[in-house]
Amino acid sequence: MNIHKEDNMDIHKIKQKIISIAREERVITTSEIAEHFGISWNTAEKYLLELTIDGKIIRKKKQGVNLWLPA
Repeated sequence: MNIHKEDNMDIHKIKQKIISIAREERVITTSEIAEHFGISWNTAEKYLLELTIDGKIIRKKKQGVNLWLPA
């Protein structure tokens, strides 16, 4: 049970850092986030979509690429 709690804390920290990166960089891609955290592209996309649902970042699609901007 503690493992899941720790995982949730880590996910929360990653999401907070993603928000900070978006604010610093102004535009980020899923690939950049995946590379930065050493996670899969799919996991990075999942976190970014969750942050979009939470209203923390905005997704813009350009030429088939998702671009993420601070909300």
